[in-house]
Amino acid sequence: MDLATIIGLISGTALILFSMFLEATKSSISMLKFWSPSSIMIVLGGTLAATSVAFRLKEVARVISIIKYAFIKPKFVLHELVQAIIELAEANRKGPAELEKEIPNIKYPFLQDGVQFITQGIKLDELREILEEREAFRYKRELHESELMKTMGIYAPAFGMVGTLIGLVIMLFGMGGNDSGGGGAGGIGSIGPAMGVALITTFYGAILANLIFNPFAEKIKSRNKENVQAFKIIIEGVCMLHQKKHYFDVKDKLTSYIPTEDRLKYFKDDE
Repeated sequence: MDLATIIGLISGTALILFSMFLEATKSSISMLKFWSPSSIMIVLGGTLAATSVAFRLKEVARVISIIKYAFIKPKFVLHELVQAIIELAEANRKGPAELEKEIPNIKYPFLQDGVQFITQGIKLDELREILEEREAFRYKRELHESELMKTMGIYAPAFGMVGTLIGLVIMLFGMGGNDSGGGGAGGIGSIGPAMGVALITTFYGAILANLIFNPFAEKIKSRNKENVQAFKIIIEGVCMLHQKKHYFDVKDKLTSYIPTEDRLKYFKDDE
């Protein structure tokens, strides 16, 4: 699990709830005043409906599976990936048969496919072209997913405002049936509570956008950028395996892709 996402969500939610509790206690107001099922339905229903208009329905249906990516650890640890390719280069020195034996042990599917292509005798130019095209499609697909979440982050506050307008309209029409000086239901005395209820929808929209949708969109986007680096390493590594480069050359080339601190820590003999 990704600790940054979990800690951020828990700490952010806890601080918001605690501050709400403090202010509600000062004013002797129940925390249940912040709960409004109709407001949630307006914000979530409107957001999903608008997103369905902007995107394909099957993409919107994947929102839950997209959200889970923010909680999962990154697919690749760069120094481990580089080490795996270096080990393949060592096996490759012993001959194609030894490299082929290593295929079932490769834990990265993209790398596994690349090595499989090598053992099938594909040309270097064709190999690079296939791998780069697959990576380009993967990048666009994940970028599209982050854009979907970003779009939901734009729509949620808008539908929060829609809910607020609905509440204000109902409140104003309700006031019209009573005398202006009264404090009964629908009178001037009801304006404060009615305004509070109306604004809850905006509150829900702002929370969903700024605590869920927008941060998750940025998380998916940053993961996509991290994956670009990993897939570049795999493509270069597979091409060097195809060229039967010495594993020292593979090591020197691929370690240049990883941060200096990791290179010094895991590949000390390179320095």
